[in-house]
Amino acid sequence: MKSHSVLLVALFCLMGCKQQPEPVTPIFEHDITKGPKPWTNEVFEPTEEDFTFAIISDLNGGEREGVYATAVQQLNQLDPTFVLSVGDLIDGGTEVDSILTKEWDSFDERTAKLNMPFFHLGGNHDLTNPKMREFWENRFGPRYYHFVYDDVLFLMMDSEDYEEKRMMEIYEARAKALKIISGEIEGKYEESEYYSMPERSIGGMSNAQLGYFTEVLKKYPDVKWTFVLMHKPLWMREDEKGLGPLEDVLADRDYTVINGHFHSFSNRIRKGHSYTMLGTTGGSQNPQDSMAFDHVTLVRMAKQPVITHLKMAGILNEQGTVPSGQ
Repeated sequence: MKSHSVLLVALFCLMGCKQQPEPVTPIFEHDITKGPKPWTNEVFEPTEEDFTFAIISDLNGGEREGVYATAVQQLNQLDPTFVLSVGDLIDGGTEVDSILTKEWDSFDERTAKLNMPFFHLGGNHDLTNPKMREFWENRFGPRYYHFVYDDVLFLMMDSEDYEEKRMMEIYEARAKALKIISGEIEGKYEESEYYSMPERSIGGMSNAQLGYFTEVLKKYPDVKWTFVLMHKPLWMREDEKGLGPLEDVLADRDYTVINGHFHSFSNRIRKGHSYTMLGTTGGSQNPQDSMAFDHVTLVRMAKQPVITHLKMAGILNEQGTVPSGQ
């Protein structure tokens, strides 16, 4: 009788007990075969049918102390699979090695407290001149790159992608404009050479970068979704150095574009796709701009992305307070 009871229990479990599926180990792919890599590590936690990643926006252009360190603690509480950036991670704007080392060490020390991988991306503060470009490549590897995670393609673009001569022209004009702003020399910022340069606000992209991402898109024609991240809004530039030629290649797939730089949040539908400018994660803010706020972005990648922007002031710990960045 006892053996019959055991058999019945076993049959009941086979028929009625739902077996939990084994977690699927995600696939991480890239094409960087040597030298430094622009991410912190390649150890990801197992995922289920969807995964969530986070994005931080501008720290600099007048960083406010403690904001990014707090964001790191909040991201650890939110526990995304990984974190992306859209640039302006240091103050930059210098050719002095010791200053660059100090600023990047400071950023990386705070970022190292994340419990998940972090993907670097450069902005105008990070890639202001050829010296800084070289410093980046020695420390983080390529300035633009791609990766695939769980059948989602990420294009990480460099919006400061100019020929060296043009980069120096922009750098020198910027230095003069900063002297006007600080009162070191006379003049009006709005009348400066730098102010009228299109690269100041909307950046630029080389043919080499365009060719690189065109080949990447050809290699991955059937991914579930494509995310295009950059610092400056290359899509606002109308000539061949803007995003237009790559948008033509992107046209027949599902994709989302995200950038920073303006320190003011906005979203629009362009060519049938979502284009978002993020606010800040510690960068300077215009107090008269209601869309200038500190936030982190969470993207849950289900059948299509579910994007949520969380104001840092509302991400509270168990005690009901904004966690300390210490």
